[in-house]
Amino acid sequence: MENRPTILITNDDGYTAKGINSLIDAVSHLGDVIVIAPDGPRSGMSSAITITIPVRVTKVKDSEYIRIYKCTGTPVDCIKLALNKMSPRKPDIILSGVNHGSNASVNVLYSGTMGAVLEGCIHGIPSIGFSIESHDSEADFDYCIDSIRSITKSVLEGGLPEGVCLNVNYPTVDELKGHKVCRQAETYWIEEFEACKDPRGKNYYWLTGMPVNRKPHLTNTDDHWLSQGYATIVPTKIDLTADEAMKQISDTLKLD
Repeated sequence: MENRPTILITNDDGYTAKGINSLIDAVSHLGDVIVIAPDGPRSGMSSAITITIPVRVTKVKDSEYIRIYKCTGTPVDCIKLALNKMSPRKPDIILSGVNHGSNASVNVLYSGTMGAVLEGCIHGIPSIGFSIESHDSEADFDYCIDSIRSITKSVLEGGLPEGVCLNVNYPTVDELKGHKVCRQAETYWIEEFEACKDPRGKNYYWLTGMPVNRKPHLTNTDDHWLSQGYATIVPTKIDLTADEAMKQISDTLKLD
């Protein structure tokens, strides 16, 4: 048992979601699994942390190779708590998901699933986010289980470059055509708010919208390959520095 890797798992859909339980089943034979996940949906949390109220953790399962906790905080809270208080040793890998809904392209910036992955990356732990395009709470995950196992096993054995994590997305298909390591598409959201009135006549708003690809002609992107039936793997960095823009910015600002 001591030689088994420690696998830390979280998500942003909550510990009872079908996606996270499919992920646990997919990788539980690869190591000792510790799950610390939100007690309910936390989508769109990105890298949010809880700082104004206490965070509470409750154990919900404890077996020989799998321990599961639910947490009142965000996905990043879950990772921070695991690393600081809940895990007996530094995890060998962090997995987040499987998210109900795509985290391709610009969605990586908003995703609580990927927020947890980036937090793991900050701590130097190989970290992977898994998502499928379907938002259905009862979505079928069977078609991507072998892929998840294979990617997880490969990263456990070979690691990842320093400062790099993986954003893996699966199309809604019966059978994957394959995998593509590619870049994220350059999209943005046209955000619209649906205006409504409550029973007392006061206004409230529901966020809606649709994604728009700035460069649809580019083919080596996650949006493109997902539309062709491939799983996409985007190497993602925690360093947001635009190195290529430094000289231009210095010239623009007329700095010495």
